[in-house]
Amino acid sequence: SFAYFTIKDRLPQILTRVIDTLHRHKNEFFEEHGEKGVEAEKRAISFLSKLRNELQTDKPVTPLEDELPDAALWNQYLDYQRNLPNGNGEPSWFQSPWLYVECYMYRRIHAALAQNPPIDNFDVFKEGKAQNFFESQEAIIALCTYFQELLKNIKDLDEKQLQEELFKLLQVSLWGNKCDLSFSAGEDSSQKSSPLQSLEKMVPYILVNDMEKVWSLLVNAKKNRTEISNVRVDIILDNAGFELVSDLVLADFLLSSKLADEVYFHGKSIPWYVSDTTKHDFNWTIKQLGSANHMWMSRCGINWEGNLKKGVWVFRDHMFWTLPHDFSSMSEIAPDLYAELQKSNLLLFKGDLNYRKLTGDRKWEYSVPFHQALNKFHPAPLCSSRTLKSDTQVGLKPGQGEQIQASEPDWMVSGKYGVVQFDAGL
Repeated sequence: SFAYFTIKDRLPQILTRVIDTLHRHKNEFFEEHGEKGVEAEKRAISFLSKLRNELQTDKPVTPLEDELPDAALWNQYLDYQRNLPNGNGEPSWFQSPWLYVECYMYRRIHAALAQNPPIDNFDVFKEGKAQNFFESQEAIIALCTYFQELLKNIKDLDEKQLQEELFKLLQVSLWGNKCDLSFSAGEDSSQKSSPLQSLEKMVPYILVNDMEKVWSLLVNAKKNRTEISNVRVDIILDNAGFELVSDLVLADFLLSSKLADEVYFHGKSIPWYVSDTTKHDFNWTIKQLGSANHMWMSRCGINWEGNLKKGVWVFRDHMFWTLPHDFSSMSEIAPDLYAELQKSNLLLFKGDLNYRKLTGDRKWEYSVPFHQALNKFHPAPLCSSRTLKSDTQVGLKPGQGEQIQASEPDWMVSGKYGVVQFDAGL
């Protein structure tokens, strides 16, 4: 399975890169923190080398020994895995659910640094994220330019034209999800060409396209808004770099077209899955755009800074997004987050990992309804936008998956296909 290939090849590669990154920053740690920095770097590396060895030799998964706030929840989850009636008793790296051990590896990487001050705030994935941003420069310029031109006459667009623009930006945000560094084990995955030119050609690769449903939900919410009720959209972010910029453009469009009054962004509270967006990445990206020496890029950055100051954009992170749990257990494990999401008119979940957690990362029949796979997770109407990079997909028409499978055996993991899947909730 793709899961096997991931644990066997991709995860050790990612760990090797993390160790290499720490090695390369040795001098910087010394300059900043003296001998203490170098000692911390050595300890972190030995912790990570041990982790890589455990993974490659299929050792049992061990409880977390750090004092971080989520450690108890992780250790409870390990007990839960140990006591599964159909499990193997002692979860190990190759004898456990893929989602669990993959999340567990990233949590252990975090522990390697968090337990070793003074380098405990060092993000081992930061360079890769920044590189993805800079290497996607042309695509970012093209997108910002297109968007700023669009804003000039957005007030004159009729409903049909607004709908067309929403669909375009939803597609840019969907295909932006191809730029995923954990998928390429950290290899270059930047967006080189203009993301707008090829949209027409890409439409046949969207296997489930519920954009019409998203549109009608937003239009109805807009018509029914009152003085006291704002239309709120929440975007549960995936990758930093080009994908994040495409999400920010989409969010700005929702405000500028009055389809939404406020947008909440949800990111990760710790470095995660190589390229996932943290608060630092979010703020850094907007600052980079604001200070760019390209007129339309800097216009976007400055406007977005303004949206944050005005409070019409809000960034939130929550520990739950970096736990191994499916979203169906959110109401129990993180009732505060669930209650927050219930205030939204639309939740837009970006990317593959969110999709896996929405559907419980199971090997579903392709035609199982999306609503069923969500397993009672319905805080608000939701839409999942992802390019396919793992072996789970639901909500297809009967025979649709089998038909693609016959000619393209790796269709579920190549990132070539995408879905924009909507569920209205209860």
